[in-house]
Amino acid sequence: MDSAQLQAFFRRDRYAAHSGIELVEVTPGYAKARLPLSAVHLNGLDIAHGGAIFTLADFAFAVASNSHGTIAVAINTNLTIMKATRAGTLWAEAREVSKNPRLGNYTVEVRDDAGDLVALFQGLAYRKSEPLPVPPAA
Repeated sequence: MDSAQLQAFFRRDRYAAHSGIELVEVTPGYAKARLPLSAVHLNGLDIAHGGAIFTLADFAFAVASNSHGTIAVAINTNLTIMKATRAGTLWAEAREVSKNPRLGNYTVEVRDDAGDLVALFQGLAYRKSEPLPVPPAA
């Protein structure tokens, strides 16, 4: 599955789209996504909600772990928030740390527009043997 097909496949992620997340780049074992923050992403303290940060990181993880063209599903994740943020755009970069036929380990850094680390996400994916479904041509 090439980059254009992967991007088309992940445009089908309705929750990410509803959240305002955009896929910026995908290559084997790597993904970059962005989330322009708006009022709906803020919690009662007017800072980015942990759930919004997690959703962005989890989406980047999903793209990177499925970027080899076979289905991969999360079996363990962890998010550590380092810095509060209120506005601007959050950027998530997922990188493959290791993979074997059944498991893939990924790190996702979430940064703000200034490049400051907002959160660090670790994800472990179970790699299935089935190929990702090819999305219909647009």
